[in-house]
Amino acid sequence: MTVTVSGLAELGTMSGTDLGTSDWIEVTQERIDTFADATGDHQWIHVDPERAGDGPFGRTIAHGHLTLALFIPLFTGLLDVRGVTTKVNYGLNKVRFPAPVPVGSRLRLAARIAEVTEVPGGVQLTVDGTIEIEGGTKPAVVLQSILRFYA
Repeated sequence: MTVTVSGLAELGTMSGTDLGTSDWIEVTQERIDTFADATGDHQWIHVDPERAGDGPFGRTIAHGHLTLALFIPLFTGLLDVRGVTTKVNYGLNKVRFPAPVPVGSRLRLAARIAEVTEVPGGVQLTVDGTIEIEGGTKPAVVLQSILRFYA
């Protein structure tokens, strides 16, 4: 369920807010191949299903940075901030990739707003996030993201 916020003042009160979990998104081979093309990372474990079938995971796996990049589309399904002019992905404080993401996996984001601070002209959110693998025992990504919203 998407939390909708109307402007910076309301956003400023959300420190400690659990945003819940996003919808599931499937990691297809097409998505992996497109990411490989965009980044130039064509390592066989990602893009060669035949060779990867004999590899350590029995099939291709998503790039860790592809899984990380899915944070933004998953997060936008959790929080809709209205009444701002600009939304900026400001950076990351930490990122870990505890488990590989095999092709065909479904992922979702569980997120919590850890901290809200004022910045010149806007508000900065520190978001604790976990990208979960459906049926997995470990998450795909554990991260802390910094997002800024400007009036």
